[in-house]
Amino acid sequence: MLEKITSTFSNIVRSISGKSTITEKNIEETVEQIKMALLEADVNLRVVRRFVNATIEEAKGEKVLRAVDPGQQFVKIIYDRIVKMLGDEKVDLSLKGPDTQSVVLLLGLQGAGKTTAAHKLAFRLAKEGRKPLLVACDLVRPAAVEQLKVLGQKINVPVYFEDGAKDAVKVAKNGLSYAKKNGLDTVIVDTAGRLQIDQEMMAELVAVKKALDPQEVILTADAMTGQNAVDIAKSFDEQLGLTGVILTKFDSDARGGAALSLKTITEKPILFIGTGEKTEDFEPFHPDRIASRILGMGDIVSLVEKAQQTVDEEQAKKLQEKMARNEFTLNDMLDQFENVGKMGSVSSLLDMIPGLSGQIDESKIDMSGMKHQKAIIQAMTEKERNNHLIIGPSRRKRIAKGSGTSVAEVNKLIKQFEKTRLTMKKLTKNRGMQAKLMQGMAGLGGMGPGGGFGGFPGF
Repeated sequence: MLEKITSTFSNIVRSISGKSTITEKNIEETVEQIKMALLEADVNLRVVRRFVNATIEEAKGEKVLRAVDPGQQFVKIIYDRIVKMLGDEKVDLSLKGPDTQSVVLLLGLQGAGKTTAAHKLAFRLAKEGRKPLLVACDLVRPAAVEQLKVLGQKINVPVYFEDGAKDAVKVAKNGLSYAKKNGLDTVIVDTAGRLQIDQEMMAELVAVKKALDPQEVILTADAMTGQNAVDIAKSFDEQLGLTGVILTKFDSDARGGAALSLKTITEKPILFIGTGEKTEDFEPFHPDRIASRILGMGDIVSLVEKAQQTVDEEQAKKLQEKMARNEFTLNDMLDQFENVGKMGSVSSLLDMIPGLSGQIDESKIDMSGMKHQKAIIQAMTEKERNNHLIIGPSRRKRIAKGSGTSVAEVNKLIKQFEKTRLTMKKLTKNRGMQAKLMQGMAGLGGMGPGGGFGGFPGF
């Protein structure tokens, strides 16, 4: 995500962060590079001017020019300005307590991913302990109601719908009544969109809003449309009074124009971002974390959170004990491959690792390597997975045939596995080795057939 602007900003940060002295000329040249990067990212011109003027004014003061470490101080100013541009701080949904109903009204044009966002939001709120209801009020788009029903069933969240309904206001009211009768505390209403804004659509949305009196009126916008998403947000806000925005397809947005312009132009916060096709690929928007990614500094906090969500604490403790006893098996290694897969796409993980964000072309990462390794382990018997020492030449030949790989690849996997076991044993006894393990994680860029993560398969 945001690959183009991240690559440019990462280079800028590297060039100035180590400077022992900073001159006004350095500042002007750097800010000019930033200005061009923002314009190429399709950031609103007014936003760019405001950013440039504020950065120059602050950077040319005594704070930078006379600082002990002026390069780092200048980088901090740039970081703070990007955070401010993105919205300063994370904004949470304003929902009522669980003993009553909160209504979230989702708006957006066709194709922005509104229905998908509705089910992702419902899934997230259910995990947080709320009892959501999805209400199908998109009575215009063919199969929209059916799509919501399927998505609701997928996440085990009830969907209120009326077959053959024509009146969205009536369906919305009935949906709210259904929620009250069944003790459902969060009503998420999926409304109709159009290919473009028109008065008929707006009139219907205004009527639905008036009937429901929602706590949240959220626009679902496609991040890839750049400034167009900002213009759409302004139009919806003028007539419906938005409380926030969900940016979908954020993982595919290489430029960042929408994210970097929305808060300044509309004064509405970005609440969530869609980061992939899976139901779980839906994150709260943290301006400080996104700013850190844009500058190539990574996002360790989000990376740790993803790991915590993926790995069971008890399972992790048992694994650590096995590592200490040198009992780590190929079965354990297979489990780690599965955990990495659950954490998201390779690009999303790279974005979070300091120094790698925007620096590696995902298309050059050979994901077949991990698939091959998984296939090799899956072709083994349970006995072989638990004791790799019994895997002799004849067994290796059988495993290669069963996994559709070569004996050379089987040999390479086993050799790397043995190296990993040794490293893990040392890791449990030497805290300093943890840094080496993190470097192994950063070896994503070297992933290839039989390669694993920088020589540490399973991590």
